[in-house]
Amino acid sequence: MKKGLFSIAVPAFFAAAVLISCTKEKPLTSESNEVVTTKDGNQYVLDTLNSRVEWKGYKIFKSENTGHFGTIKFESGDVTVKDGKLKSGKFVADMNSLTSEDLKNDAEQLDKLNGHLKSGDFFEVEKFPTASYEITKVAPSAEGDYNTTLDGNLTVKGITKPVQFKANVAVKNGEVSIKTEPKDIKREDFGVKFQAPAENGVIKDEVTLQINVKALEKK
Repeated sequence: MKKGLFSIAVPAFFAAAVLISCTKEKPLTSESNEVVTTKDGNQYVLDTLNSRVEWKGYKIFKSENTGHFGTIKFESGDVTVKDGKLKSGKFVADMNSLTSEDLKNDAEQLDKLNGHLKSGDFFEVEKFPTASYEITKVAPSAEGDYNTTLDGNLTVKGITKPVQFKANVAVKNGEVSIKTEPKDIKREDFGVKFQAPAENGVIKDEVTLQINVKALEKK
C-alpha cells in the first residue's frame, strides 16, 4: 500500500457497518445458542435509501494520528414490531458500496483506497459481497443516552461474532428508526489482519461502526 493511504476493516462495515450472511448455521448470541427474538408481529421492510453503516478507521504515526471515514449501504433488511416495540431484525450490507467520504473530492486517492479496502488484503468483496447484523435480543435501557440494548450476530467475511450495541429505537406512524452508538469492533476478529510497512504508520485494530436504519411497515 502506498504511503498516505489507509484502510480499515467494517462491514461491516461495517461490514457494516453493517455484517455478512453467507452461512446457514444457527445464529449465535452473546449468552447462548438460542435466538430470543421473535417474528411474531408486524413486519417492516428496510428503507435502503435512508439506511447505512457509518465507519471510521485510524492509522497511528509517531507524530500524529490520521484516519478515514465513510459509509456502507444496505442491500436488504427487515424488522418485526409487536405491541409498538421492536422484537427482531436483520440487516444485510452491500460491501461493494463501501466508500470513503473524506476522500470524495480526490477521485484518484478515493479509487485507490476503496479498491484496497475491497481487495483480498481487507474485505474480499468479490468472495464476500455482503455482510450482516442479526438482532438476537432486544432489551430496554434506562441508562445513558440510549433507550435500548441490542444483542446480535455480526458477520463479516463469513465469520460470525456476537456484538452488542446500545441504540435509540423509535416506532411511530408506520416507521421504525434505529440508530446505534458508535462501537469499536476489532477487525482482526473477522480475519482482516493487513498491516502496511511500519514506516507508513500502524493501522489500528479497532474500527468504529454505527448502524443507522429506517424501516417501513409492510402494507
